[in-house]
Amino acid sequence: MPREHKAKVIEELQEVFGEASIGVVTDYRGIPTPELNVLRKKLREAGVSFKVVKNTLAEIAAKNAGREDLAQSFTGPAAIVLGYDDVSQPAKIITEHIRSTKSALKIKSGFLKGKLLTEKDVQTLATLPPKEVLISQVLAGMQSPIVILITYLASPLRGLGNVLDGRRKQLEEAPKA
Repeated sequence: MPREHKAKVIEELQEVFGEASIGVVTDYRGIPTPELNVLRKKLREAGVSFKVVKNTLAEIAAKNAGREDLAQSFTGPAAIVLGYDDVSQPAKIITEHIRSTKSALKIKSGFLKGKLLTEKDVQTLATLPPKEVLISQVLAGMQSPIVILITYLASPLRGLGNVLDGRRKQLEEAPKA
């Protein structure tokens, strides 16, 4: 590979390491090409990219991007799955693919906005619900105490209203003298 091409690849990887919200480093050894193509298609449909990288170039790019901890992940055949929006999406697709196809694909490590992830962290991330569901759960949790407070504050007024309504009915039903 000519020097200029290597420098360009390093620069692209360095940029990717800075822009991606999540990256999962995988070992794709022993995976047949058709299976790899199916996985790439799934990832592409979800807006996630899959890059097979040369270890030495990826290590240099990671170090240049200030990710020395990530540089240790590039041993053996390595491919990076990169997500830019939903951080759980790439992890979900990979773990689901491994589970459903009994694939030889292995998760080595990953990174999430500056933090290095272990294989177990990536699998945990895959079990999280989508971002919209998490937001709705947080909002429901915030709304619940307010609803309870309003119910308690309205309860004495409701009780007073019931007493007055009962007295009104009593007076209406009373024989007129």
